[in-house]
Amino acid sequence: MTRTWPANHAADEGVLAWQFLDFLRRTAVLKVDGLTRDRATAAPIATSPKLTALGVLKHLVAVERHWLCIAGAGLDLPSLWEGSPDPSWDLTDDDTPESLIEAYQAEWTNAEALKKYGPDDNAADDKFTVRWILAHVAQETARHVGHLDLLRELADGQTGE
Repeated sequence: MTRTWPANHAADEGVLAWQFLDFLRRTAVLKVDGLTRDRATAAPIATSPKLTALGVLKHLVAVERHWLCIAGAGLDLPSLWEGSPDPSWDLTDDDTPESLIEAYQAEWTNAEALKKYGPDDNAADDKFTVRWILAHVAQETARHVGHLDLLRELADGQTGE
């Protein structure tokens, strides 16, 4: 998988928002890709037992599903956040780097439905603008990519953006 930085002289805010989100998504995948399941499920921070590379990626799948697909585009998909505390960090035996990368990329495809709206449009849920949702998902993804940076370095020493 490759990443491309958004254009330096971007003129369209909506396009730029999607380009930055795509860059962050791909960075998240690259941080998990190549890890064994054991390394991807390691929780090296004692005070955060659910903070694993796979847990972060599974949570990002739920973030995309909820914000971009359901709230944003109004797609009729089941929420991945049903329950309290937030179950999107909980791993099953079926969760692997490959399966969660595939699930994450499937949400990217689902989220394409939101591109029919402009940044100033109300999202399907009528509670937020598309601009707000894209900004929220980008900041959430960026924050968790930071977690993945640390988790990947602790897992196998790999560093870099």
